[in-house]
Amino acid sequence: MIYLDNSATSFPKPDVVYEFMNSFYRNHGVSPGRAGFDAAIETEEMVQETRSLLTKLFNGDDANRLTFSYNASDSLNMILQGLANPGDHVITTMLEHNSVLRPLFHLSQDGIIDVTHLPFDGHGYVNPDDFRKAIRKNTHMVVVNHCSNVIGTVQPLAEIGAICKEHRLIFIVDASQSAGAIPIDMKAMDIDVLVFTGHKCLMGPTGIGGSYVMEGVPVRLTRFGGTGVRSAQKTHLEEYPYRLECGTLNLVGVAGLNAGVKWVLEHGIENLHQKEITLWDKLRKGVQSLENVITYCADNPDNRNPVLSLNIKGFDSGDVGTMLDVDYDIACRTGLQCAPLVHVGIGTDKIHGTVRLSMGPFNTEDHIHAAILAITEIASIRR
Repeated sequence: MIYLDNSATSFPKPDVVYEFMNSFYRNHGVSPGRAGFDAAIETEEMVQETRSLLTKLFNGDDANRLTFSYNASDSLNMILQGLANPGDHVITTMLEHNSVLRPLFHLSQDGIIDVTHLPFDGHGYVNPDDFRKAIRKNTHMVVVNHCSNVIGTVQPLAEIGAICKEHRLIFIVDASQSAGAIPIDMKAMDIDVLVFTGHKCLMGPTGIGGSYVMEGVPVRLTRFGGTGVRSAQKTHLEEYPYRLECGTLNLVGVAGLNAGVKWVLEHGIENLHQKEITLWDKLRKGVQSLENVITYCADNPDNRNPVLSLNIKGFDSGDVGTMLDVDYDIACRTGLQCAPLVHVGIGTDKIHGTVRLSMGPFNTEDHIHAAILAITEIASIRR
């Protein structure tokens, strides 16, 4: 199989990820921080090391403010519901994934908040000045997808963050597609809350993600349960990391994330990104030369991740995906990719979305040549 669906989940993982998950769970699959025996202590040390690795990666200050969850959607639900107040106005964009759109919609539907969705231009970018223009007296927070999972464009976080800081707005960034692929500096970008998932560019397994919350950001508790600390206390602990964690962590997931982050750092974020963008550019040029192929927001390789959305005239995107799978053994993603407003913006919402091809660190030039040949052959079929 030629795997070109890395925006959904990076695959395969580095061997060290599989190996460490297996060896760690076989030898340390016990609850961390709940007991004083050696295995429990060593398990807690691995968890804390992973917090520290990610805190350093995002340029945070306190590793305890790096909390784990199932994935970015899980953390975004906790963050958005924990920050929303009755009467708040929230600014977001049309580039968002449903992990942002749906929590905000439900909060709006319940009459708690009002939401503004800013459009993006024909190249796939949101103008930072549009955020300034959208601010109202009751605007409380701004939520931005760092990198689109449909068109791959990377938004100017530093400029948006500066506007948020100037107007004392809480700046929340969904880094699902960018953490591990693009350098992120929470301080330089004035980010208050960064949300990430482990199973994409950080090369970890599914079922692990989390957030980093800067000091002073008032996220309310929305979940309550065991922490292994001060068990006689009736209320859930308010300090981090317990504030956003309850119950036993996904330890094998944290272990995989630990190995994945180390692998990414060892190989270099910039090196991995450059290799993938080079492959993306070969694919872009190859399919854009075809008469019946349409690409979206794919002008050049600057300020983007290796994600290419396309359609073939006369074909439904789902049919193209099926042909790529069955006839060419190429895995991709078709449809709306859980980001419906992006498709409204590029005009593909009424035609069942796009065919999305996304590269990862284990793709090769041979994979790209095979994809170009497959799309060429499909596009040559007369309808």
